[in-house]
Amino acid sequence: MRGNDHAELRAFAAIVEHGSFARAAAHLGVSASALSQTIRNMEERLGVRLLHRTTRSVRPSEAGEKFLTRLLPALADLDAAVADLIAARDVASGTLRINAMRLAAIHYLAPLAGPFLASYPDITLDIVVDERLVDIVAEGFDAGVRLGEKLEMDMVAVKLGEDLQMMVVATPDYLARFGTPASPRDLLHHRCLNYRWPTDGSLYRWEFERGDEKLQISVNGPVMVNEPGMMPRIVADGTGIAYLFAHDIRDLVASGKLVHLLQDWTPGFPGFYLYYPSRRQMTPPLRAFVDFVAQNADIIKAGV
Repeated sequence: MRGNDHAELRAFAAIVEHGSFARAAAHLGVSASALSQTIRNMEERLGVRLLHRTTRSVRPSEAGEKFLTRLLPALADLDAAVADLIAARDVASGTLRINAMRLAAIHYLAPLAGPFLASYPDITLDIVVDERLVDIVAEGFDAGVRLGEKLEMDMVAVKLGEDLQMMVVATPDYLARFGTPASPRDLLHHRCLNYRWPTDGSLYRWEFERGDEKLQISVNGPVMVNEPGMMPRIVADGTGIAYLFAHDIRDLVASGKLVHLLQDWTPGFPGFYLYYPSRRQMTPPLRAFVDFVAQNADIIKAGV
């Protein structure tokens, strides 16, 4: 079918549908005279009169009626095929690369991954766990997950879950033996469990805040690890005092195996955010993931 053939068929169907050259021309965005010439050329080429015209109306001829009966389903099929092609162009498929801190990957991305992929089976998730503050654009990632305080200003950020809280904890037995710290500075005289940053090997300085007062304490103790997943077991064995995310030890505190210390020095703080470049057009997989996160906050809460 040539391009002008398709235009002629559309023109013929529109005239019959609207019952007027003028109304059909307005619908098609052409002049009535141009539309009339299109039909005249079509009839001359086919050698068949398709329309009966009067000054007041236009209607299909017998041949035109039979032709229209077969034409309309064909045009509907063609419209459906084009619509399917356009829809296929926008289907969320391909690879979505996300860079995330370990904690965020475990507590946020892991609970989301299964349900998300069930909804979008043509997407592949490539999640890279990395404690570094990477340039996601330079390193080829579509998005990242980081703490709100670590985000660049030119990023679009979507909050994941609620605010977070840190807890200073120790066992009742440890406190009975070594005493209970009354302030963050008292930790300098206790056996504390240190976390070593895997990025540069430095030790994490414990951060505290109460009102306008902010402190960072460099603690000492018998243990240094760069895997925070080890800490709950070590502190639960009475080895020392630990400073951990609340969701990692909440059950141990609730059961009485650990005691929550210095509570007025550890207020909640903004948690993790999914972020992506504001200047880049979103790919269908990223758009699908952002929308899925917004619509499934309950999954995220269940993961923490």
